[in-house]
Amino acid sequence: MPSLFDPVALGALIVPNRILMAPLTRTRGSADHVATPIMADYYAQRASAGLIVSEAIGISRQGLGMPHATGLWRDDQVAGWRRVTDAVHAANGRIIAQIWHMGRMVHPSFTDGATPISSSSTRAPGRAHTYDGRAPYAEARPLAREEIVEVVEDYRLAARNALRAGFDGVQVHAANGYLIDQFLRDNANHRDDDYGGGFDNRMRFLLDVTRAVCAEAGADRTSVRLSPNGDTQGVNDSDPEPLFAAVARALDPLGLAFLELREPPRDGTLGMADRDPIAPAIRANFGGKLVLNSDLTREAAERLVADGAADAVSFGRLFISNPDLPERFARDHPLSDYDRATSYAQGPEGYTDYPAAAP
Repeated sequence: MPSLFDPVALGALIVPNRILMAPLTRTRGSADHVATPIMADYYAQRASAGLIVSEAIGISRQGLGMPHATGLWRDDQVAGWRRVTDAVHAANGRIIAQIWHMGRMVHPSFTDGATPISSSSTRAPGRAHTYDGRAPYAEARPLAREEIVEVVEDYRLAARNALRAGFDGVQVHAANGYLIDQFLRDNANHRDDDYGGGFDNRMRFLLDVTRAVCAEAGADRTSVRLSPNGDTQGVNDSDPEPLFAAVARALDPLGLAFLELREPPRDGTLGMADRDPIAPAIRANFGGKLVLNSDLTREAAERLVADGAADAVSFGRLFISNPDLPERFARDHPLSDYDRATSYAQGPEGYTDYPAAAP
């Protein structure tokens, strides 16, 4: 039976263990969305992960609405991320870029007042983070057909720039209520064209994007992240199990490096699902490597890998406060708790000041 400490092939990458670092928004970029030197230190500290999936990186100015998040649409952004990937590689690590369009979650203050875009005319619940504090989300407008093509090209450019920046691959962020998820799930997608309605139409945008990224990075260096089992930032589906089983079947022939699922439990500590994980149905319809995530302990992760339910497991908050997480697991060292208050701050506190365990 495989263990967390066994190597595994994730497409073109042979990773030394199955303890992956999940994508984690940490807002340590510059105000104009460039990766900063402290980010190189942070990721290099965590290079013992089998694979690091970067924080979500914006594909365009239109698609990025998070203060101090970073992008990959300009040359200076490519250069900023190159410092990070060089540091990770110098520490014998591997890192892929998660690329992202936030859709209706982009507040107009980030785009000179432009109306946010989505699959349909809907409004996200709650309040957006802006440089001037919290503000209500604006109602989005539906993307026109010709604009869908333009956004797909933005994903293609971001994938190309990720490789220029030295990343070892690219992950399509199709989870957490952002733009691709807004096309996938029926409470956000009310279109009556061939990007709305039935499953095949609602997953068309995901497939357009994924094929474009595969064309740039290679399918064996491309992965996709989904969040199937419940409401995320107001996005949900009335019948998710057959929807995401269909998504898995459609992605399977592409030959992806892996598919990652964020599925919190019903009693989750950071988000509570309204249904059990859909991973078993996805596993039955996707023959490639599967990575599971959210609220997992070491013991639960070991069972998932040993039983064949997952090929690897990604950890988020545990990697924030335990930069040497694989070694701590291997040596049975105690785990440090993370300080949630500093998760989205700026500077080193709660970012690069978590120590490794004593030898």
